[in-house]
Amino acid sequence: MSCARLYAAGSTGLCLRVDPGLTTYQLAVLDAHLRTVREIPLVGVPNRARVSPSGRLVTWTVFVTGDSCNGGRFSTRVGILDTRTQELIPTLEDWPVTVDGRPYRARDLNFWGVTFTSDDRRFYATMSTAGHRYLVLGDLDGHRLRALTDNVECPSLSPDGTRIAFKSALGGDPARGWRLSVLDLATRRITPLAEPRSVDDQAAWIDQRTVAYALPRGREHADVWTVPADGTGTPRILIPDAASPAALGGGAIGPEAQ
Repeated sequence: MSCARLYAAGSTGLCLRVDPGLTTYQLAVLDAHLRTVREIPLVGVPNRARVSPSGRLVTWTVFVTGDSCNGGRFSTRVGILDTRTQELIPTLEDWPVTVDGRPYRARDLNFWGVTFTSDDRRFYATMSTAGHRYLVLGDLDGHRLRALTDNVECPSLSPDGTRIAFKSALGGDPARGWRLSVLDLATRRITPLAEPRSVDDQAAWIDQRTVAYALPRGREHADVWTVPADGTGTPRILIPDAASPAALGGGAIGPEAQ
């Protein structure tokens, strides 16, 4: 099995892969024995994949091109599938959004990097609009989104649900690179992690104290690194020649298959 992106939790796997015989992509929902139980065509290039802790919900982010509201440049699109009811949410762009407590409407909304809470009712994600990137909280029951804070991208919720690992654009400008940090959801305190290099990835929690992430090595390779989630310590390489890590049984895999 070869996947551009792979994630697994709660005996459910999600593989984003090239559609056999075609030049397009598809997602495959996998059971605990890696058998495919559902396939859905993807419109776009795979970028992110996540599964809720229970294994019930799967989500993906793809790059798409040609959106008229984006000047023909690439944009991102998020999909969510409930593997129990088979309800498919093909996009978040038509959900109502509030920013600073007020309804917000814009044609340039983009979403990516979903991370689920343990109750299968809520999720966090990134929303970009008007040059800003917000952390948003999504309600799967009400199909609505609420912006929480600015300059938070690619959130990853800790196993205990109290913190979010994320990347933030330096000076609010992605062209300057990103800093890996952790947000305490109760206090809103942000702790920059001891990784000085630019991290353009959705980090994964290996355990309550450690996050993993990919760093490119040249143009063709990447390695998975880890760093403590409390801002101490130093980065350590975990898996050479791997990317987009996922935690399985306390270990990590580099799902970018060759």
